[in-house]
Amino acid sequence: MKKTAWLAVMLIVALLVIDQVIKIWVKTNMHLYESIWIADWFQIHFIENNGMAFGLSFINKYVLTLFRIVAVAVIGVYLRNQIRNGARIIYIVLLSMLLAGAAGNIVDCMFYGEVFTASSPSYISYWVPWGHGYSGFLTGKVVDMFYFPLIVTTWPEWMPFVGGEEFIFFSPVFNFADACVSVSVVALFLFCRKELATLTLGKQKPASNEEEHEMADTSADDLSTTPNP
Repeated sequence: MKKTAWLAVMLIVALLVIDQVIKIWVKTNMHLYESIWIADWFQIHFIENNGMAFGLSFINKYVLTLFRIVAVAVIGVYLRNQIRNGARIIYIVLLSMLLAGAAGNIVDCMFYGEVFTASSPSYISYWVPWGHGYSGFLTGKVVDMFYFPLIVTTWPEWMPFVGGEEFIFFSPVFNFADACVSVSVVALFLFCRKELATLTLGKQKPASNEEEHEMADTSADDLSTTPNP
C-alpha cells in the first residue's frame, strides 16, 4: 500500500510541475495571442480564459474556482480510500492523473493574478511581488496554449447557415492539465469499467472468504433439512 501511495503522490507532483513549467514559460515568454508553429496541424498559441477547460466560460469565477477546490478534495479522499482498499494500479494512476489535472488549473486561478502582470498582445507578462498582480486571489486567469487545427477548410456553399464559412476541426485551445483530465477520463471508461460500475451503480463488493463459508454452510443446512420427494 505504501508503494502505491508513493506512486500516486510522485505522479501527481510530477504532472503538476510539468503543467506549471509549461504555463509559466508561455506566460513569461510570449505575447497574448502569439503563436509558435510547430507543424501545420500544431501550434503553441497563447490565450487566457476565465472559465472551464478548453476555454469554456459560463460560471461565476469564484463559484468555478471553489467548485474545483471541492472536486479536488473529493477526488483526493476517494483516491486515498482506493489506495487503502488495494485498488488496481491502473485505477490509482488514472485517478492521480485526474486529480493532478483538476488541481493544475486551480493554481492559475489562485495565484497567477497575485504574482503576474496582465498579459497583452503589446507586452509580455512578468513576475511582481505578491499582491501587485493583475487580479486577486481565486480570480486569476487560466493559461492555455496547445492548439491542434487538424483540418482547416471551408463549408460548401450549399450548406445552410454555415455555407462558405471557415471550418476548423478541433479548434479548442487547451493546456497540459486539461489533457490530463481528458486522457484520464477516457482511459477510465476504457480500462476501469468495473471500478466505475461499482462507483456509479453501487454494486456490492465480492463476499469475503468467511462470508462465502457461511453461505455454503447455510446452503448445506437447507439441503439437509429439505424432505426427499
